[in-house]
Amino acid sequence: MPLETGAVREELERVLLTPADALELDVHGRTDAGVLVPLYIAGGELHAVFTKRRDDLRRHPGEISFPGGRYEDGEPDLVATALREAEEEIGLPRDAVEVVGALQPTPTIATGYSIYPFVGLIEPGMTWTLSAREVAEVLELSLRELRDGYRRQRLIRRGLPIRTDTYVVGDHLIWGATARMLSDLFDRIAPLI
Repeated sequence: MPLETGAVREELERVLLTPADALELDVHGRTDAGVLVPLYIAGGELHAVFTKRRDDLRRHPGEISFPGGRYEDGEPDLVATALREAEEEIGLPRDAVEVVGALQPTPTIATGYSIYPFVGLIEPGMTWTLSAREVAEVLELSLRELRDGYRRQRLIRRGLPIRTDTYVVGDHLIWGATARMLSDLFDRIAPLI
């Protein structure tokens, strides 16, 4: 049965944390960051929008993540951070996003960030304007394909083997904090996929 925006919005609001509740949670990390988990319905399925970082970046080169970044002084909260970063990184206007909830905040192990993910509904068919400094590509992936591409995998990072959750769609590998966010999302919205 195809998904309808109203029903999806209601279910997301029911199963997600409220942004205010998420912001009350404390996560181990030196630097707070906000990310946006943009979702849309196309072809009767939920899709998520990711960025693929440039290969020449010093931090997380070539990795796939949700648009986001560190909190800046003067911002009202991390929701504002996530919306600003999505606009800067992929040209997603803040007023084109309906924030419907939040996921469990997650720490990054290597870089010391406390990441607060906020889920927003957007319209399908957006035109992206990529930040030339940071973003190599925007990926729009169906949540069903992502879920079906789940596996525990051994990766080598910084010369050390780690066993971690991964999501693979085609040539695209998602791991680390973004994979943990996806796992939380899938645990909450299983009936919608």
